[in-house]
Amino acid sequence: MKRGMSMLNIGARAARNLGWMLIASVTMAGASIAQNVIEDVSVAKGAAGRTNMTFSLKDAASAPTVFSIATPPRLVLDFPNTNSATKPAVEVSDAVVRSYNVVQAQGRTRIVLNLLKPQAYDVKVEGNRVGLALFDAAGTSTTEATPDTGRFAASTKADGVTYTLRDVDFRRGSAGEGRVIVDLSGANSGVEIKPQGKVLIVDFIRTQVPRNLERKLDVTDFGTPVQQIDTFVQGNNTRMVIEPKGLWEHSAYQTDNRLIVEIKPIIEDPNKLTQGSRVGYKGEKLSLNFQDIAVRSVLQVIGDFTGLNIIVSDTVTGNVTLRLKDVPWDQALDLVMQARSLDMRKNGNVVWIAPKEELALKEKQELEAKAQVADIEPLRSEIFQLNYQKAEEVRKMIVPTAGQGGQGGQSGGGVLSKRGTASVDVRTNVLIVQDTPSKLDEVRRLLQRIDIAVKQVVIEARVVIADDKFSRQLGARFGVGAGIYNNGRNIGINGRPLDSDQANVPTTWTATGLPPPYYYTRIRQDQQTGTRTWEYVNSVPYNVNLPVQNAAGSLALTFLNLGNGNLVNLELSAAEAANRGKVISSPRVVTADNQKAFIEQGQEIKLRVSGGVGGAGSVVTVNAKLGLEVTPQVTPDGKVVLDVAITKDSIAGFTDGNPIVNTRRVTTKVIANNGDTVVLGGIYEETITDTVDKVPLLGDAPVLGNLFRRTNRGSDKQELLIFLTPRVATETSGTVK
Repeated sequence: MKRGMSMLNIGARAARNLGWMLIASVTMAGASIAQNVIEDVSVAKGAAGRTNMTFSLKDAASAPTVFSIATPPRLVLDFPNTNSATKPAVEVSDAVVRSYNVVQAQGRTRIVLNLLKPQAYDVKVEGNRVGLALFDAAGTSTTEATPDTGRFAASTKADGVTYTLRDVDFRRGSAGEGRVIVDLSGANSGVEIKPQGKVLIVDFIRTQVPRNLERKLDVTDFGTPVQQIDTFVQGNNTRMVIEPKGLWEHSAYQTDNRLIVEIKPIIEDPNKLTQGSRVGYKGEKLSLNFQDIAVRSVLQVIGDFTGLNIIVSDTVTGNVTLRLKDVPWDQALDLVMQARSLDMRKNGNVVWIAPKEELALKEKQELEAKAQVADIEPLRSEIFQLNYQKAEEVRKMIVPTAGQGGQGGQSGGGVLSKRGTASVDVRTNVLIVQDTPSKLDEVRRLLQRIDIAVKQVVIEARVVIADDKFSRQLGARFGVGAGIYNNGRNIGINGRPLDSDQANVPTTWTATGLPPPYYYTRIRQDQQTGTRTWEYVNSVPYNVNLPVQNAAGSLALTFLNLGNGNLVNLELSAAEAANRGKVISSPRVVTADNQKAFIEQGQEIKLRVSGGVGGAGSVVTVNAKLGLEVTPQVTPDGKVVLDVAITKDSIAGFTDGNPIVNTRRVTTKVIANNGDTVVLGGIYEETITDTVDKVPLLGDAPVLGNLFRRTNRGSDKQELLIFLTPRVATETSGTVK
C-alpha cells in the first residue's frame, strides 16, 4: 500500500473554463497569421510504463506552456503563434490518454489531453519536434510535481527576473468564496500552488513584484474563509501566502494573463466520510492488493489508514479479492461495501458498518420504539406568553388539521401529537399547550422563530405632473375709405354700404353728401354769436377685422388726406403667453411586513341620475382622489417587494352639469433596494396647434398677406412621472418621522 500523489484540485467549473468551453468556442486566426503549424501528433508506449507523445511542427519549435487539471484529470499545452493541421478531436487507445482535442484561438493552438488518471510530465524540444512524456508520480523526473502541488506553467524565458505582477485584487463570490485575482505581465509566467499546513502557498517563478503590491492585505471584512493575503519577494520569485480559516478547499484557473485562485468554505457534515463540496471521491489515495482476504480485515486496514473508528457488525462475514492502485480511500470503502451488500452510518468520527437489511430493520425498530414511548409518555402543560403573534393564530398552526388535539382521531399536519391539546386565553394573549416534553420543546423552538417583531416599512410615493404651455397670436385690422366728389356725385369705397348704419343714426344727424368717409354731420350753433359750425364724423369701418383678443400690445396707423377725403386705417395686435406649472403629490404610509396599507385624499361628487318619467332616480358617486395602496414584503437580503397601486384623479371641469374627471393610475409589482427610489412609470403628452384665420386669396399673399390674416400657434406639453421609495424602519428608529 502506498499513498498516491495529491495534485491540484480544480472544480468542474474551472475545468470547463480551461477545456470544453474553449473547445466550443473555436475561432479562426485573427489579424495576424501564425508563424508555425502542427502537422502531426503521435502517441506511443514508452519504457517503464510511460506514454510518449510527439508533436511535429513545420518549423523549429519552442517549448509550450503546460498546466494540469486534477478533477477531471487533464493536461493542457499551449503553443504560441501556431496553427494546427491535425484533426480537432482524436480518440486514443492508451492506458493513460483517453483522447485529445485541438483548439485554435487568438493566434495560438491549445491541445487538451483527456487523461484517465493524473500524471506527471516531462517536456523536451528537439528541432521541430516537441516530446511529452507522461508517467506516474512514483517515477523520477526533473519536472515531477511535489505532493499537493499544482503547477500551471513553467517559465520558458531565460534565467533572471522576466515577469511582473501587475495587480493583486480580492473579491467575494456569490457563494461566499474568496477570489484572489492576480494580473500577470505574461501568460507564460510559471505558477505553483500548494497547501502548506493551514495556509495556501502560490509561487510565481522568476517574477518580480512592484513595491506598492508588496504588502499584506487584511480581507476579513469580506466574510469569506480568506483572512489575509501576504505578497513578498523570495529570491528571484514572488510568493503569495493566502491564510484561510476553518474548513476550506481551493481551486485555480488561468485565463490569458489573469490567474484566479478561489477559496471555498466547507460546511462540516458529520454524516459524510470526507468533507468538501466537490462531487465524487476526495479521500487520500491508497493501493490495496489482497487475495481472498476477510472483509473485516480490509475494513480494519482502511480504518488504520484513515484514523476512523470503525465498528463492524457481527453479521459481516465473507472474503473478498481486490487489487486497487492509487484509489481514494472513500472509493475503496464504497467498493468493498457494494461487493458485500453492506451499508454504513457515520456519526462524527465513528463509522458503523452492517448489512443493509440490518441497518434498515434497526432504524425501523427505533422509530417504532419512539412512537410507542410517545403513546405512554406522561403529558405536561406549559404556558407560552406571546408578544407579537396572536395566540389563536398560533393555536391553529400547531394543532393537527383533523381537530384540536387527538379528538379527531388520525390527524395530519401541526406540531402537537395526537394526544396533545392547545387552548388560548384571548384577554392575556396566552397559549396553553399540553403534550409530551419533546413536543413542548418543538413548540418552544417554533415560537422562538415566529414570535418576533415584524419589520415596519415606510412607503413614500411621488406623483409629479409637469405642464409647459406656450402660445403666440398675431392679428390685424385694416380699413380703407376713399371716394370721388364731382358735380354732386359721390363714389366711395368703404367696408360696408352707406345705409347700413342709418337706422342707428340719431335724428340730429344729417347726411352731408360729402365724399366718404364723412357720411354724417350735424350743425352746432353758438348761442352768443349765432355762428353755425359743421361737425363731421368719421364712420369708416374696417375692411379686414382680425384682431387678437386681449392683445398684449397693438400698433395703429392712420393715413388721411383731407383734400380728397381718402383714409387708411391699420392696426396690428399681438400676444404671447408662456405657462409652466408643476403639481407634486406625495402620499406616504407606514405598514408592517406583508400587511396591506391604504391611504387616500380627494373629493366625492354625488350626482342624481334620473330614473325615467315619474321616477325618483338614483345617486351616483364620482371620486376624484389621490390614493396609495401597497403591500410590502421584506426579503432576507434587504430588498423590498412592493405590490402597489397609485391613483391620482382630478376634476377637469363640468359638461351639462356632469363632472369631467382626469384619471391617472398605475398598478404594478416591483422589487427595490431599501431606501432606493424607483420610477414606476410615466406618460408624456404634447399637443401642438396652428390656427390661421384669413381673407381668401389676399391672406395668402407674401408679406402683405399678414394684413389679411390672424395666426394662433400654441404648444401644450404635459408629463406624468410616478416615483416610489420604500424604507425599512430599524428597531432603534422609534416612531417614523
